[in-house]
Order: sequence, then C-alpha cells, then structure tokens
Amino acid sequence: MIRAIVALDNKNGLSDEHGIPWDLPTDRAYFRQKTDGHTVLMGEGTYREFKKPWQNRRNVVATHGAHLRPGFEMTNDARAFLKQANEDIWAIGGAGLFETTIDMIDELYVTQLDGDFHCTKFFPEYKEAFELAQQSEPKTENGITYTYQVWSRKTS
Repeated sequence: MIRAIVALDNKNGLSDEHGIPWDLPTDRAYFRQKTDGHTVLMGEGTYREFKKPWQNRRNVVATHGAHLRPGFEMTNDARAFLKQANEDIWAIGGAGLFETTIDMIDELYVTQLDGDFHCTKFFPEYKEAFELAQQSEPKTENGITYTYQVWSRKTS
C-alpha cells in the first residue's frame, strides 16, 4: 500500500520558503506513530530539512545524484521505486514528490488545518480521485484547529 501523510491548510498549502509555518507537536507525534516501522519516501528538499534519518524507518530520498548522509538511501526515480515496492511506503513530501506520484497513492492521511497559512508550496488537487473515509473530531493546539482525515482512492 502506498500512502501519503501531509498537513494542509485550507488552500492545500504545505509550506513556505522557511518550511512548515505551523507548530503542532501532536501532529508530529501522529506522523511518527503512523510511519513507525515503515519505509518513508521523500524528495530532496524534504531530506534537507532533516539532520538525521527517522529512526526505525527506511529513509529513501528521490533525488538525482545528491550525496546523502548516512542512514538515507537514494532512488533517482520515485515512480519506479513505488512500482517495484513490495512493502508499505509512506510518501512524506515535499510538493514535487507529491505532484509526480499522486496518481500512485492509495490512501492520503491528511491533517486538515483550519486557516490560510500563506504557503508557497502546495499539495496537488486530490478530492476528485479520493473519497473521505474517516475524519476525527476537531482538535485545537497552539491556536490552530485541525482534523485528521483519511482519504481512499475511488475505485471507479
């Protein structure tokens, strides 16, 4: 199963030039819990945000020739990597990776934030190809209200 996990504002915003413009420790814990023990696939920009690989995960970076720090693996073709995968994969960003692989994703785990955070990087449109399967009750942390959602790819 190929899944994506992402937090989005009301305009499908992911981040800006400084990174993620919100601070939600509970959502970070949710991310860690969902991806624990699995393979995570990230683009080069997302890789640069991490000082070290996520523990207890296989950390794969879709990049063309970047020298990676120990604990990270390279694939130069994210789509080919996903096609040949025989394990659960979590796509974790960024915008370029999501844009090029959205058609291969089976489930989306979306933390839907209430508000516009003036992002400059965006998640691709997905609501025509996916249907909302689950949604949590709203939560508020650091003045931000959000829900956890699971979207499944439509079958027809």
